[in-house]
Amino acid sequence: MPEPATRRIRIGIDTGGTFTDVVALDEETGELATTKTPSTPSDPADGFMAGIDKVLGLLGLPPGDGSAIAAVSHGTTVATNQLLEGKVDALGFITTEGYDAMLEIARQSVPDGYGNSYFWVKPPRIVPRHLVRAVGGRLDFTGAEVRPFDEAGAREVARWFRAAGIDALGVCFLHSYANPEHEERMRAVLAEEHPGAVVSISSEVLREYREYERAMTTLVDAAVKPRLSRYVTNISRRLEEYGRRKVPFYVMKSNGGVLSADEVVHQPITTVLSGPAAGALGAALIARVAGFDRVLTSDGGGTSTDVSVVIDGQPALTTEGSVGVYPSKIPMIDVVTVGAGGGSIAWLSPEGTLKVGPRSAGADPGPICYGKDGTEVTITDAHVLLGRIPPHLLGGEIPLDAGAARAGIETLAKELGMSAEACAAGVLEISAWNQANALRQVTVKRGLDVRDFTLTTFGGSGSLLLCRLMDILGIPTVLVPPNPGNVSAFGLLTVDVKNDYVQTHVALHGSLDPATLQTAYDALAEQARAALVTEGFTEEAHVFQRTADVRYFGQAFEVRVPVPEGPIDRGVLDEVARRFHAEHRALYGYDFSADASQQVEWVNLRTSGIGPIQRPEIMRHETADRTTSRGGPTRPVCFHADDEYVDTPVLWRPDLPPGHSVAGPVIIEEFGSTVPVHPGFTARIDGFLNIIVTRDEKEDQA
Repeated sequence: MPEPATRRIRIGIDTGGTFTDVVALDEETGELATTKTPSTPSDPADGFMAGIDKVLGLLGLPPGDGSAIAAVSHGTTVATNQLLEGKVDALGFITTEGYDAMLEIARQSVPDGYGNSYFWVKPPRIVPRHLVRAVGGRLDFTGAEVRPFDEAGAREVARWFRAAGIDALGVCFLHSYANPEHEERMRAVLAEEHPGAVVSISSEVLREYREYERAMTTLVDAAVKPRLSRYVTNISRRLEEYGRRKVPFYVMKSNGGVLSADEVVHQPITTVLSGPAAGALGAALIARVAGFDRVLTSDGGGTSTDVSVVIDGQPALTTEGSVGVYPSKIPMIDVVTVGAGGGSIAWLSPEGTLKVGPRSAGADPGPICYGKDGTEVTITDAHVLLGRIPPHLLGGEIPLDAGAARAGIETLAKELGMSAEACAAGVLEISAWNQANALRQVTVKRGLDVRDFTLTTFGGSGSLLLCRLMDILGIPTVLVPPNPGNVSAFGLLTVDVKNDYVQTHVALHGSLDPATLQTAYDALAEQARAALVTEGFTEEAHVFQRTADVRYFGQAFEVRVPVPEGPIDRGVLDEVARRFHAEHRALYGYDFSADASQQVEWVNLRTSGIGPIQRPEIMRHETADRTTSRGGPTRPVCFHADDEYVDTPVLWRPDLPPGHSVAGPVIIEEFGSTVPVHPGFTARIDGFLNIIVTRDEKEDQA
């Protein structure tokens, strides 16, 4: 083994609500080490550093020695949790005079229709009306100045916020996407009059039109900036102390890339889906290598389950996402989150109906079986009672109190007038349907047939209900990667540095000037190039991807299509229009390519700057057909509430060689996860050590 001083260890670390997951790659040998450690909600940095120390120990490095760390990539839920929990501190909004009711007007967007409700009330504003101030001055949509910036009014507003003690401010002036001058002058005034303020300006956060979405995105950025900055700065300091030097530290972004910690503190909103994005990318790579190009990912953690769709190895992207009730119009992997994690709490509605989630017991106190004074029944407690997971976690590191779980479920079952087993099975059935509905949301609601996809389940709790999901959705195949509890952390080692830049450019296709578009794209590419140079990438390594948001004239929203490489001429523009027609037809079932009266309109120009990194190699192993005998350890497991407990074989996943096949019922356990294979299903180990679960042929015929 190489000496510690010569080794280069790259680490991916994902902090979740219950556990912190860690994967380390030895760049010289290609060796991977994985582990988990309990998260520490009071100070997430404690769990972060404990995880690093633990994984380095698995690679044979001495405790407390971080000198071999080459880089750390991190997926964090700091911004996500702050927004989901609605913990937005006092926040101020500065906008153009006459537009101070922008947030109040918002959008008429009723979730799930009106249903049986007579009234629908918009969610609370991120900034209350009394903390909104307007400044004189006006630009038109081209960026030309209609009225000059009111310097005196700006200073009065800055002093007002300073006196009120409002230290986080978002600035969004009308049409600043076309000309940032007024916003930049407002920021300069704030620096002079209120130097302690944290300021976000829309022309830097989101340089595209639609004032409400741009304002909301800017305000979300300002809201999470103080907390995320403190967190990232603390981690960076502790890494520097641990590694005895400045350790390269990257943070996962929602768009599927990473950014250095030094830069991410200036773009905090880009991290709002940090953890789920890493999981989707890691699962996409694993599934693609295994030969699956149409994949659904399901990442089950302690608090929630995150699902996404992957086609040809690429997770779908969106700019119409939100976190909690806050829309965030930044490029992000299209992830749908449902409160169906291991710690999700089962509860009774006022009508006496059993509900599960979205509230979670988290890591502290956690489920009842954790023995940390938890009193509310969770999904994990139901699995323990039914025998579907062992009476311990992390290979025995964390013992579980099965008796306490049963006592808690019996109390809940008594209120429902049913047995403890029926109550536990009901909790899991509700959770399975919650997950199934999330998977339908990323497929059926987007015109995709869920039965055409392979489901990839990962995360600590992601694979526990896979057989039930196959039944509900008609999914033919499920893939469970090796070390499924650490796929998000593994994904962090597969992610390139990536920055996105956008410029609104509304024009009809027929009137577009190729030279004007070339100039605009060149300017975006220059911004991307400068950022990649700052991140340490040489010019030869830079990769640029161009796209455009396009629509039919009169439509309210756009379709994003790629713009071919090379100089922009009329042929390139026509190719973009052709791609738009095809994509529109694929999404909505029709297009107007044959109707000359329906004009194509360009709206936004986008460029992504990418700095590629070295990815871990997923090794292929020789396979040979093998089946399991029924000897070995067993455990009583209840697979259906109406059935008795079944004496079920328990297998240790690392002992199963490639080509191994086993018919259910069987429980497959490993360090960070468990896979219950129900009767009527078969699990096989493929050449990449994935578990491939399918229905038995006789079950399909039935």
